[in-house]
Amino acid sequence: MRTTLVGLSLLAAFAAAAPALAEDAPAAPASDFTVTGGATLVSDYRFRGVSQTNTHFAMQGTLGVSHSSGFYIGTWGSSIDDYISAGSDQEIDLYAGYKKTINGTTIDGGVLYYFYPGNAKGSTTDFVEPYLNASHTFGPIGAKIGMNYAPKQHALRCDYDVRCAGKAREDNLYTYAELSGAIPGTGVTVTGHLGESWGRSYLTNGLKDYTDWSLTAAYTWKALTFSVAYVDTDFKKGEITSGDPTFRNIGKAGVVGSVGVAF
Repeated sequence: MRTTLVGLSLLAAFAAAAPALAEDAPAAPASDFTVTGGATLVSDYRFRGVSQTNTHFAMQGTLGVSHSSGFYIGTWGSSIDDYISAGSDQEIDLYAGYKKTINGTTIDGGVLYYFYPGNAKGSTTDFVEPYLNASHTFGPIGAKIGMNYAPKQHALRCDYDVRCAGKAREDNLYTYAELSGAIPGTGVTVTGHLGESWGRSYLTNGLKDYTDWSLTAAYTWKALTFSVAYVDTDFKKGEITSGDPTFRNIGKAGVVGSVGVAF
């Protein structure tokens, strides 16, 4: 009996001490890696002001991994219309880059690879585009400037247009500026965007250059983000169309709505 009581006493003492031992145990170190992702339903996928879905809905998704050092990789994808890339109905962007904040200014640079699976056999549609941007917050206002430069590649040629006839490869430069800020007491963030595409290529429809602009209002509730944007370009009517039987003006002004979920 004594042996049993001693054993029970030791067991009770150990059980009482266990929580204290658990509380004293060091916490597991935080991971240097962060995984993010999300999915979005958008009423019209606009790429630099131009519709990639013939002004129709698109489904989009993203997945990324970043390291505490500033390096990151990821992928982003969207449904598109088949006039965009020789019959492909998907755009998949693969990217890798490095981001660092110095004295409140964040510098972000990397490389994008645009991949269009399922395009016509023998067609060249995929292309590479390095990018660099800088952002800074001035009180309640956020500012960002950036550029994307796609060096000469077969995918950017626009030999369907006489302005690019005979050129097997083209390049493209895109520059942009953005201002953003929150409307006090509403939870709504407003972002203004102004961009310029330079160089005669597929991305400018064979024109020397064109301008796009947009104004977006976004609201986040838990994991959901709702947004509505006014998007426009300086393409003249009929200057850029989808090329399919509908011949929609895919560079005209439009209102684009979206709802997305992040995880």
